[in-house]
Amino acid sequence: MSKPVRTGKYDWNMRLVSRTLLAWAITFIIFFPLLFMFVTAFKTELQAIAVPSVWVFTPTWENFALVQERSGYFDYAWNSVITSVGSTILGLLIAVPAAYSMAFSPTRRTKDILMWMLSTKMMPAVGALLPIYVLCQKFGLLDNVISLIIIFTMMNLPIMVWMLYSNFKDIPIEILEAARMDGASLSEEFRHVLLPLAMGGMASTGLLCLVLSWNEAFWVLNLTAANAGTLASLVASYSSPEGLFWAKLSAVSVLAIAPIVVFGWFSQKQLVQGLTFGAVK
Repeated sequence: MSKPVRTGKYDWNMRLVSRTLLAWAITFIIFFPLLFMFVTAFKTELQAIAVPSVWVFTPTWENFALVQERSGYFDYAWNSVITSVGSTILGLLIAVPAAYSMAFSPTRRTKDILMWMLSTKMMPAVGALLPIYVLCQKFGLLDNVISLIIIFTMMNLPIMVWMLYSNFKDIPIEILEAARMDGASLSEEFRHVLLPLAMGGMASTGLLCLVLSWNEAFWVLNLTAANAGTLASLVASYSSPEGLFWAKLSAVSVLAIAPIVVFGWFSQKQLVQGLTFGAVK
């Protein structure tokens, strides 16, 4: 008598292999443009525009040297650090108390305020360009990192408040009430109770807004020139009426995204912890 074929386990293994291959294929499709840009950065201009594309060549560092010699990469990078870190810190200083108040002391208008804040993200940025440009001109903030810090903060504030509000809502209020009954002040309650529980959410919120500020180009291109230009404006400067220099454009793009990619890699644990906080009760 023949043994029955274990088709159930075989089918399950085949589905697992298929899902794995599909996941790797999608990952490769998403990652391929970055890989192509990275490879092109080490080509000469003739190799960069060759058809079909050249994948076997002798790498050169000439493009990176020309970017620094022509543009002063570190000046733009420093402006990116100042604006992104400054706007993230300022945003957290405003968003944390706001989200705390809405999560633990809500009123009947709390939901309306949250929806109004979220609705501001639906307006295209160009709709607010003229009044903001006039205000920056009037107060002498054109081509100034201070104006970018303020604008980036206001731009990211609705997202920060929403993320922190959702994170705080997952914290049982009974824990805070127990701390109050033990005589903890508001600052002690925040430092010793709320902060350890919400650190993952705050870290992920700060990291997301840091990335959004780092990559912001619209306001940088319209409100700054040489003094306060960030890496976004440096990348845009390599698009000229004479055409695109693909090798140099790829090199400056690699230099522009490299710091934030490295930072995100080392911060991925906090990012995942914050994004999955409260997913499992």
